[in-house]
This record gives sequence, structure tokens and C-alpha cells, in this order.
Amino acid sequence: MMLEATYNHTPITHDTFFLVGIPGLPSSHVWLAVSLTAMYTIVLLGNTLILTVIWRDSTLREPMYCFLCVLASVDIAMASSVVPKMVGIFCSGDSSIGFKACLTQMYFVHAATAVETGLLLAMAFDRYVAICKPLHYQTILTPQVMLGMCVAITVRAVLFMTPLSWMVSQLPFCDSNVILHSYCEHIAVAKLACADPMPSSLYSLIGSSIIVGSDVAFIAASYSLILQAVFRLSSKNAQLKALSTCGSHVGVMALYYLPGMASIYVAWLGKDTVPLHTQVLLADLYLVIPPTLNPIIYGLRTRQIRERAWSLLTRCLFHHSNFDL
Repeated sequence: MMLEATYNHTPITHDTFFLVGIPGLPSSHVWLAVSLTAMYTIVLLGNTLILTVIWRDSTLREPMYCFLCVLASVDIAMASSVVPKMVGIFCSGDSSIGFKACLTQMYFVHAATAVETGLLLAMAFDRYVAICKPLHYQTILTPQVMLGMCVAITVRAVLFMTPLSWMVSQLPFCDSNVILHSYCEHIAVAKLACADPMPSSLYSLIGSSIIVGSDVAFIAASYSLILQAVFRLSSKNAQLKALSTCGSHVGVMALYYLPGMASIYVAWLGKDTVPLHTQVLLADLYLVIPPTLNPIIYGLRTRQIRERAWSLLTRCLFHHSNFDL
């Protein structure tokens, strides 16, 4: 009876919501817009370069490069779903977003994050097989296995996000249509509902904890085994090279997982102690910084991609210079 009474408000369907940006920091919006534009440019150029290099070079067909292609595509989609709107809010104050567009953005943002964490796990497993079981690399990571992993990662994200989006779409929004966030983040939108948002919020918390927690556990196990194998190497140079590569990978993962999980748990446990602008910034960081760093850490630090990218850029530059002459 109480649940029926809660949902018995006369619903006023808002056709438009308004995103605040970073609550309490309007004076920093210009600098945030400049920073986001610079990072978004790196996201587009860096990930497009990696996709182009791998697509054009028939020798780059190992599982690692295929996972890099998928990761680059997800990074572009994830950043493109939020950054242009954020920049519009910070620069021109264009904060309006349609209700259906808001739900669509919410779906793609959270689904993309679920896909990304699955890809990071797949890439950690790829490195584990390459370093710890090099003689069985081709037989373990066959094209069929890779395709199955990508399909499983995508299906998991869809199965997680579809019920969540449906629950939010069924909530009545009777009062405010001002979202205290810079994009349509689930909890920020659900808080505006006249009904109790606890079911969808609890589903989001449990689902995110299970997905990220299991992925992080398997990633940690993979890199622990990798480190054990690295320390058994006789060459100090090989050890340092492997440690440098693993360290950079772990650093990018930390920049992805820590702000993301912090933003989720702070919204639940520390919402009265952590300033709202800090919560929003944490949620923004894990959507923008990893796609900016991934093409540098996973792509351009890889010798084969770096050499072919430089060759491609050189040919393009000299071709245009000769054409102009």
C-alpha cells in the first residue's frame, strides 16, 4: 500500500531537463571547457590513429591489437556521449536536454563503462597468456574465443543497463527538472523522481559492485601471475621493460576504476560529507581521462603501433607537402 501511494502522484512528464554542469563551480566552467576540449581532441585523434594503423596493417592481427581496436572504438563512443554536451554547458550555457535524449545518454554512458571494464579484463588476460603461456598463445586466444569474449562483454553490459534504464523511465518526475550534474548520470536523474528511487539505485550499486569487483579481482590475479613470471626472467632489461609496461597499464586502470567507484559509493555513503562538485568531478574524470590516456599507454607505447603510426603520419605529411608544391 505504501508503494502504491508513493507512485500515486500525478506525473508531470518533463520534455526537457536542465544540466547544471559542476554545481558550485560556475567560475571554473571556462577552464573546464578548455581542458575538456583539449582532452576530447586527443581522444578523437589518438584513438582514430590507432584504429587506422591497425586496420591498414595486415600484420597487426594478434588478439592484443583486436582488443585495442574495440577499446579505441568504445573510448570514442564514451567520450562523445558526454563531452560535447559538457563543453556546450560550460561555454554557452546550453544546458537543456530532452527527456528521451537524457535516458539515451544515460544508457550509452553506463553501458560503455561496463564494456570498458570488461575489455580491460580481456586485455589483462591477453597479457597473462602472452607472458605466462607464450607457446599456447595462438591455441588459447583463437578468433572464435576473442569473438566470444567481445560478445559476452557486450551482452553483459546490455543485460545490466536495460533493466536499469527501464526502471528510471518508469519513475514519475513531478517537480524539479534540474539535474545537479554535467551529464545524465543515473543517480542524479533518479533523485528528481517523485517516487522512491531506491530500487533502481540499489540495483545500480549492486550491479556495478559485482561487475567491477569481479573484473578487478581477475585483473589483479592476472597481473600477479604476470609479475611472478617477470621476476623469473634472467634478463634485468626484460624485467624492467615488462614492469614498465605493466605499471603503465595498472596506472590507467587505477585512473579508471578509482574515480568511478568512488563516485558511486560517495553518492551512497558520503553524500552529506563530500561536496557535490567533488562528486560530479569524480564522475566526469573516469569518463574522460582513461579515453585520453588509453591510446598513449596501450597504443603509442607499443613499438609496432608507434612505428607504423609514425610512418603513416610521415607519408601523409609528405604527400600533402608534395601536393602543395
